[in-house]
Amino acid sequence: MKLSVIGCGYLGAVHAASMAELGHEVVGVDVDVDRVERLSRGEPPFYEPGFAELLWRGVDEGRLRFTTDMGDVAGARVHFVGVGTPQRESGYAADLSHLDAAMTSLLAVMADHPVPGALVVGKSTVPVGTAARLQEWCGSEGVAATVVWNPEFLREGFAVQDTLTPDRVVYGLPEDRAAGEAARDLLDEVYAGVLSHGMPRLVTNYQTAELVKVAANSFLATKISFINAIAELCEATGADVTRLAEALGHDERIGPKFLRAGVGFGGGCLPKDIRAFMARAGELGVDQALTFLREVDAINQRRRQHAVALAERHFGGSVRDRRVAILGAAFKPDSDDLRDSPALYVATRLVGQGADVVVTDPIALPGLHARYPHIQTAPNARAACVDAEMVMLLTEWTDFTGLEPDQLGSVVKERAIIDGRNALDPARWEAAGWSYRGMGRASTTW
Repeated sequence: MKLSVIGCGYLGAVHAASMAELGHEVVGVDVDVDRVERLSRGEPPFYEPGFAELLWRGVDEGRLRFTTDMGDVAGARVHFVGVGTPQRESGYAADLSHLDAAMTSLLAVMADHPVPGALVVGKSTVPVGTAARLQEWCGSEGVAATVVWNPEFLREGFAVQDTLTPDRVVYGLPEDRAAGEAARDLLDEVYAGVLSHGMPRLVTNYQTAELVKVAANSFLATKISFINAIAELCEATGADVTRLAEALGHDERIGPKFLRAGVGFGGGCLPKDIRAFMARAGELGVDQALTFLREVDAINQRRRQHAVALAERHFGGSVRDRRVAILGAAFKPDSDDLRDSPALYVATRLVGQGADVVVTDPIALPGLHARYPHIQTAPNARAACVDAEMVMLLTEWTDFTGLEPDQLGSVVKERAIIDGRNALDPARWEAAGWSYRGMGRASTTW
């Protein structure tokens, strides 16, 4: 089947390559000329495990191509829309200008080249009410297409897996029963290779499908901030949040995932999605229902600030002219995504206070050089730690969590480490003569 994917950033490019892997003929459209040229050569513009192979295979075998010309989507039966919906500069609400621009161009092509039974399938994370608005827009432009909302649940580092073998598939269908059933059947055909794995397929109305993504992200953010709030109490009392979280995780009603205290969450989804969720609730007059998310957001920001405060405390109140090695730049391992990265927040704050900061990351250094050319970098942990008076582990890459304390200790000026991800064994590092500090974690030397 001929499909199009509008918007070929992280979400769209992975989706396009995955649909080609399922055997469809896919054309991806994006306004970024450099991105399109790289994708057309089979070169991934971002790091994601497994994506490079998928992309190259689709391009090489002729099932996948990329363009800046929206006219090239003519004749496609299904158009996936996966453009970005960032936070507005003026507030918490989502900025839908990219989505609306994409729809304007897409509907013009669909009007000139009608395809009976065509679908416009939303993948972007949007405020509730967006799908209904787009369906009305199709009608006003004379385009006989059905809008479906099909939210993504991708985890960076697992995006290919989550696209080809997701834990659930959600279709948000219109009120028109006949149109909805036809859309469901066509999407089932598109996703036949995915649905064959037997995961749940949930059919809902527009509003439920739009809300499920932001509700899921808000729940995960709440769970992370909960354990980080408990970490604050642990630090005040001498309790160990890692053992506490382990005990909580054995309760099957709670589970162990997302209960690791640290410097908090970041990236391009959780922070902006919970803020947009709050903003939309306010627009609907039910803002009190989500006021707890303000504290979720505030706790998350406090953990980053706390890491900075720990460094200041170690140096007697000032980090000026102190050499600090920061292990990690991306917001999470197995990603080169620097958006709202806690590691970069800490790095830039320390630089701003006069510290001599050196950052390393296995994948994200090219992006760091482009966005923050004033920050010193090193190619690996050992090089970053030469003459360091403090080491801060802020992204839990295995390159860092597997470091040998004695070997690293041979190059630093002072054996002091802040484990911002609670990813290290305190006893092991303290036995090697390091002053160790975790986040809400018991220590014998601090």
